[in-house]
Amino acid sequence: MQPAVRSPCGLDWSERTAAEMKTNKPAAPDKPAADASNPGYAASEPERKALRKFCDRKASQTAPRLKLQKQGKRASIAPQHQDQVIGQVLLMEALGTTDADFYNGLLGQLINAGSPGKQFDEAGVNFMLAVVKDIKPRDQLEAMLAAQMAAVHLASMTFSRRLAHVDNIMQQDSAERAFNKLARTFTTQMEALKRYRSGGEQKVTVQHVTVSEGGQAIVGNVTQTAGKRTPERQATPTPALSDARQPAMAMLSEPQRVPVEARRRKKDDGRSSS
Repeated sequence: MQPAVRSPCGLDWSERTAAEMKTNKPAAPDKPAADASNPGYAASEPERKALRKFCDRKASQTAPRLKLQKQGKRASIAPQHQDQVIGQVLLMEALGTTDADFYNGLLGQLINAGSPGKQFDEAGVNFMLAVVKDIKPRDQLEAMLAAQMAAVHLASMTFSRRLAHVDNIMQQDSAERAFNKLARTFTTQMEALKRYRSGGEQKVTVQHVTVSEGGQAIVGNVTQTAGKRTPERQATPTPALSDARQPAMAMLSEPQRVPVEARRRKKDDGRSSS
């Protein structure tokens, strides 16, 4: 059972809709009430500011909810609006389409996904519809992706509830795996929607640049074109280190020859021979 929600902008949601249906004209513009639940309470200035912001945002949301309407034994699901044509147009605009076939098909899929049983679950279907409307799809592709995101979120919450009420390890592992897959899928869907809306372009914003002394930095678009490659320089041998205060040492691989003075020998007869 869903809790009753009272509007802080003057009327209940149900009272506001009933007033519009009876008078056949829109209700008065939303104004923040003194308090939504306790008339004797005096709201502070920050609270009144939040109420005004809430009412302004609510006034900009023109797409109606879905309501189960019964006429005798027949039951139909239609926008909750005093004029069915205008209600359908507002809802189609919120879904980013002008195609009636796409509108009927997507609403039927949302109703099937948001109603677990055979009966129409008004709260569950309108929750999924609220998710799609808040994403503000600009075309039918974004509307389909938004509907899938709503369905994945609903399934994620279902398995999170099952994960909290398991009886054994097998049930815990099964619910945990399903919940993790659905959570990753939802993140992937958000990234896909962001890429689709941005056209696949990535924007990098540099907020802080530090350049050391003697360095250079370029701020702006830098385009590097392919040109001719310059021939690589041949590596030059590193010169040997030497001490300038001492003479260079002789290389061992090149021995120097020193002339040696020859001595003369004396023969037996007293003559010398070289």
